[in-house]
Amino acid sequence: MNLHSLTLHELNGKLKRHEISSEELTESVFRRISATEEKVHSYITPCYETALREARKADERFKTREKWSSLLGIPIALKDIFLTQGVLTTCASKILGNFVPPYDSTTVKKLKEAGAVTTGKTNLDEFAMGSSTENSAFGITRNPWKLDRVPGGSSGGSAAAVAADQCITALGTDTGGSVRQPAACCGIVGLKPTYGRISRFGIIAFASSLDQVGPLTKDVTDCALMLEEIAGYDPLDSTSIDVPVPSYTSYLNGDVKGLRVGIPKEYFIQGMQAEVEQALKEGIQVLEKTGIGVEEISLPHTEYAVAVYYIIATAEASSNLARYDGMKYGYRAPAKDLTETYMKSREQGFGPEVKRRIMLGTYALSAGYYDAYYLKAQKVRALIKKDFEDAFRKCDAIITATAPTTAFKIGEKTLDPLQMYLSDIFTVPTNLAGLPGLSLPCGFDSEGLPIGMQIIGKHFDEATILRIAFAYEQATEWHKRKPNL
Repeated sequence: MNLHSLTLHELNGKLKRHEISSEELTESVFRRISATEEKVHSYITPCYETALREARKADERFKTREKWSSLLGIPIALKDIFLTQGVLTTCASKILGNFVPPYDSTTVKKLKEAGAVTTGKTNLDEFAMGSSTENSAFGITRNPWKLDRVPGGSSGGSAAAVAADQCITALGTDTGGSVRQPAACCGIVGLKPTYGRISRFGIIAFASSLDQVGPLTKDVTDCALMLEEIAGYDPLDSTSIDVPVPSYTSYLNGDVKGLRVGIPKEYFIQGMQAEVEQALKEGIQVLEKTGIGVEEISLPHTEYAVAVYYIIATAEASSNLARYDGMKYGYRAPAKDLTETYMKSREQGFGPEVKRRIMLGTYALSAGYYDAYYLKAQKVRALIKKDFEDAFRKCDAIITATAPTTAFKIGEKTLDPLQMYLSDIFTVPTNLAGLPGLSLPCGFDSEGLPIGMQIIGKHFDEATILRIAFAYEQATEWHKRKPNL
């Protein structure tokens, strides 16, 4: 039996019944990493020795009579943006190429308390800035379904690792679609929870009002289990919200009769891949057969979302990345004085996409342009949020495509940043509004590449989108397909 190919909930049952050990499972995962990593390059830092130690500790816990976490003994990969005590944490940037954090992020701390096994730190676009995982200082990650294609980004390493069975589940972060878009590209489930649902403490910041931690999993049940374990209030995070965390798995019963979903007409755009549009329409028909009501809605300010996002996100990035100056931690360039140290360290330490976004953000925040760009973007952000509030008076969730196309070829959009930015056109509005959104597979194109369907919910109503996603998953077979590596 290939243990690495099973889901979290399947393995959880086997571990609790003592049919397998966590050490056996972890060894299976690392054999899979060894066999496929040269092709895919999901990881920056695999953690084989520490993973085995954690697995043995988990096996000892299974010998006790205590109540076990659903993550006990489960191998989980972490996007290399989570601070992990004693483990190299680079954010895929040269400027943090030697940074070893002295403490854990809150999410990592929760995973350790649950007894999860950390397989390693996965690749990403540098500082989470990108939609393809091509902007890494440590090389490109490839899509397990077709190795000449991108895995999406910025959490492409985590998504590729899950799709390639190089871990059982993984964590990423989503600022404008960076969990959902790679989930769609790699044919897995990815959830961006409500802003404030999961602590951001110890997550290397890109855009603080948009960033959110999210799980990447093999199916919807795994996603619900992960969310139950990592969600919750954290006093160390000023943006964390103190609301109860429900038992999400209890909502996965297949009963969705009486629910209504809205289909925004603005999300069927010119240039959308025909196969993506067709798969989405067929997916909506499947939902109707489960008993869900469907109606067309309007989100009139959608067309401004990408522009608004790239003003706000770059402005916040320029502020957050000011701390990387070669003085406190990370890379320091040889120089003759303080000013030259600052300039050379940042020039040599940051990649081209990060520099581009810092410059855009600094420009938008400058004295002469603050009102014209940043302030106006914040006003339009409020209008986008109001569009969703109006729509949710008519429906319980919103259904869209996750991305306008399937995974594009490596190098295809690197010379055209604007085309790259449009990959996030369907995902950035939920970040701007702070809403939860989930992507799950709803088909494949003619080249065998996965297509993702996005389900957007009301604030702190992850339960409903998981409920709808589970009902769709039970009615289809898309989630059972595996890439041939």
